[in-house]
Amino acid sequence: MKISTSFLVIFLFSIAAIAQKKETPINIITYNIRYNNPGDGVNAWPNRKDNVKALVKFHDADILCVQEALADQFDALSENTNFDFVGVGRDDGKRKGEFSAIFFDKTRFAKKDGGTFWLSETPNVPSKGWDAVLPRICSWVKLFDKLNKKEFIVFNTHYDHVGVKARIESAKLIKQKIQEIAPKLPVIYTGDLNVTPETDAIATIKSFLQDAKEITVEPPYGPDGTFNAFDFNSELKNRIDYIFVNKGFKVQKFAVLSDSKDKKYFSDHLPVFVRLFFK
Repeated sequence: MKISTSFLVIFLFSIAAIAQKKETPINIITYNIRYNNPGDGVNAWPNRKDNVKALVKFHDADILCVQEALADQFDALSENTNFDFVGVGRDDGKRKGEFSAIFFDKTRFAKKDGGTFWLSETPNVPSKGWDAVLPRICSWVKLFDKLNKKEFIVFNTHYDHVGVKARIESAKLIKQKIQEIAPKLPVIYTGDLNVTPETDAIATIKSFLQDAKEITVEPPYGPDGTFNAFDFNSELKNRIDYIFVNKGFKVQKFAVLSDSKDKKYFSDHLPVFVRLFFK
């Protein structure tokens, strides 16, 4: 059977069009890496650093959101990688105190904008809010995905571990800021929120974003809990680390990663992983 030249050309153009429409996924990890505390002994950062970096590399993270990173940890995570980053220390807006930093593959993403605000009544300056015992921040970055030719925004934070009111008010502030900064773009929101899923603070976020675990196409993978307290025998019941998205993304995969070595976890939290596609 002969195939006409015109038919063949149309067929090849159709195949090319389908190929062009195929989206490239984005792999994201959020990870409380535990601050560099010499008092942690065998679990201190120098004994964990290489394992944390190996985990991020093995799981092909295009974007890495971290909590509790001090300046030296912030620097270490970008060494010998393709990562660029956004983040400041929460104590002075520069290098002092913990970072809630966002690392992204600079070969794939172009930074368009970014910044940090404090979870307080005075979000534009270093400050503590409500009944929080420590300053808390949210860093964000607007990225252009060179492969998918689309812009989106990532927000990353760490709520206070003591102040109940602070966590509730932080969620309200986050909602306000996301709606101000990204009213129309696809949004990813990550963090150690120090609350479990049934709380008011989570309800506020779920009033305008979706919990990635609840909308994943493939079944969630790994344990339910994300906090292990460096206890390898932990029951892993407490889920306090999250990834949320708006309707600009489809969640293909969700996992709580329980990677370990020599019966030791690489932090007192487990990382959360998602694979996303633009809608």
